[in-house]
Amino acid sequence: MKFTTLAFIVFVLSSVAPIYGGIVKVSWDEKKEACIVTKLQPCLPAVTNGSPPSTECCRKLKEQQSCFCDYLQNPQFNPYITAGKKVLAACNIPYPKC
Repeated sequence: MKFTTLAFIVFVLSSVAPIYGGIVKVSWDEKKEACIVTKLQPCLPAVTNGSPPSTECCRKLKEQQSCFCDYLQNPQFNPYITAGKKVLAACNIPYPKC
């Protein structure tokens, strides 16, 4: 059952990846990588099973931190960000205030 759930989550995340690709112009001199939810795949075990987050997971969360409010507004991703409060805390990343 857990494998099926994990496979479904990976499928959902990978199916919406093209929506979030690319580089976004933030200011005249600054570029920011766009929100790519599939980059958070290393965090799935920590979010779904409650296992401690890996170093790679924490690194990816920090890279995508500016995207959390967008993810919270998306009904497909909101449950994972909400369920990932402990993962964010374990990585010393504050929960977004949107």
